[in-house]
Amino acid sequence: MFGGIGMPELIVILVIILIIFGANKLPQIGEGLGKGIRNFKKATKEREENEIEHKKDEEPPGERKQD
Repeated sequence: MFGGIGMPELIVILVIILIIFGANKLPQIGEGLGKGIRNFKKATKEREENEIEHKKDEEPPGERKQD
């Protein structure tokens, strides 16, 4: 599954996390992780779009590369 981590190991990890943080804190942690992942994806997508626009601006008109 995840490089040697099977279902029993994942269950043990989740139980330990539940004991450490408690049931009330888990939704807040999940929400924070979700926002972080969403912001990361948004930032990488914007960077790729900016790089594409930058490359288009560098090419002189009439001298576009043929693929």
